[in-house]
Amino acid sequence: MEKAGKIYVAGHNGMVGSAICRKLKEYNFNNILTADFNELDLRNQQAVNAFMEQHRPDYMFVAAAKVGGIHANNTYKAEFLYDNLMIELNLIHAAYLNKVKKLLFLGSSCIYPRLAPQPIKEEYLLEGALEPTNEGYALAKICGIKLCDTYRHQYGCNFISAMPTNLYGYGDNYHPENSHVLPALIRRFHEAKVNHQPEVVVWGTGSPLREFMFTDDVASACLHLMEHYNETGWVNVGTGEEISIKDLALLVKEIIGYEGELKFDASKPDGTPRKLLDVSKLKSLGFTAKTGLCEGIGLVYQEFLKKDLK
Repeated sequence: MEKAGKIYVAGHNGMVGSAICRKLKEYNFNNILTADFNELDLRNQQAVNAFMEQHRPDYMFVAAAKVGGIHANNTYKAEFLYDNLMIELNLIHAAYLNKVKKLLFLGSSCIYPRLAPQPIKEEYLLEGALEPTNEGYALAKICGIKLCDTYRHQYGCNFISAMPTNLYGYGDNYHPENSHVLPALIRRFHEAKVNHQPEVVVWGTGSPLREFMFTDDVASACLHLMEHYNETGWVNVGTGEEISIKDLALLVKEIIGYEGELKFDASKPDGTPRKLLDVSKLKSLGFTAKTGLCEGIGLVYQEFLKKDLK
């Protein structure tokens, strides 16, 4: 990317989008274009087209999405499918119409089959059934990466896709029902510690295995791909390391300093049994994540302590 080029970060207020903005500024990309939801509803095609015609960015990061944990995905399936489809369709098509030089679309590792061989290679896409609890979100993200590939094939657009693993970082969502597993655990253990509760209950059996990546590392990977990747297909973005939900809960418990009991509610869904990305392609392009899980959780917990949560 040219230093003086105008870079539109869609979803700049989100956890990943804000990390991308921080990383761009760190590398002296200062011509950054953003728009809040009250300025631009990305689900509105006419509004998106007008915005793009007015500002004509040179480069784009599509980090905007409707996101949530297993409860939110399973409860609001229609919203997760519709909103995410509209956001990506509008942004990617408008990028084509306005001759954006390069675009990076951020997907999600939930695009892969529920029982995909592990670790998950990029070519495993569409080789099996999706996890039912987040099917709507996954289908939308699959459409997004296919849209990037078809626009490259038909129109010659330099549109690429990155598929990040489970993410956590600054600006995460700590909603008691709609958050992802790691921020949910941080909030539960913190509140249990403050309120001297004797136990913390975690959804599921604790047996599923998950991979977690710090968003500042994801942002670095996205910039790296914008500089070094110009091909069809998508790139897995992860650490290549996994941890069980039980061990994750124990790690969060230790970092927060909670001394009560930990119990698992097996009546609640576990989700996908295992989800570890094969990051060989990313490493072959010269990128490896730097932030360890223990270090990263410690960093976000310090930020969490400054929040005024309701």
